[in-house]
Amino acid sequence: MSHRRAHIVIPEDLAVEIDQVAGKRGRSQFLIDSARREISRRRMIRAISQAAGAWKDADHPELRRGADRHVAKLRREAARRLAAPRSARK
Repeated sequence: MSHRRAHIVIPEDLAVEIDQVAGKRGRSQFLIDSARREISRRRMIRAISQAAGAWKDADHPELRRGADRHVAKLRREAARRLAAPRSARK
């Protein structure tokens, strides 16, 4: 992976805190990791915002009584299937 140098200016107190967490020799990697996490977070927020309204309750009547109940039901069904003799599974 190629790299590009970027001169950035940060407040002294922030530099001190970063050095306390990452060490002076780890400052660049700390900032790279932080920037990647923030980019990922912002992309996720944008995707969630763009998907708003895509889910229609009418399309998922199985969740009418709550997703937790539906998931519990699916788990019970799976446990019963796995507990059944191999010949009965299909």
